[in-house]
Amino acid sequence: MPSSGKRKGDRAELEVQALLRDHLGVQARRELGAGRKDDMGDISGVPYTTIQVVNWRDVTAAVRAKPNEVERQRLNAHMPFAATFVRLKGGDYRVVQTVEQWCAMYRETL
Repeated sequence: MPSSGKRKGDRAELEVQALLRDHLGVQARRELGAGRKDDMGDISGVPYTTIQVVNWRDVTAAVRAKPNEVERQRLNAHMPFAATFVRLKGGDYRVVQTVEQWCAMYRETL
């Protein structure tokens, strides 16, 4: 039986999948196999982007750790962009990126 943390993470991934479908009209979908050496993120279907989802009680720890983790996943997936969706208490999300990740997206818009 999955742990409560695993269920919490699964729910967050489903929420982000739905948010991306609603807001972008893409066929975002959860990826299985978290923790593999060749992990390519939690959500696929967003063009050119690797997405990590995190639902930790310690939001500061999530903001520090997960953008670096999604960067490794971005390289595995051979994608140009990466973003981390951090779930806040109450269900809101914030998208977090490293400076390099944000600059890569910005440069592409010019």
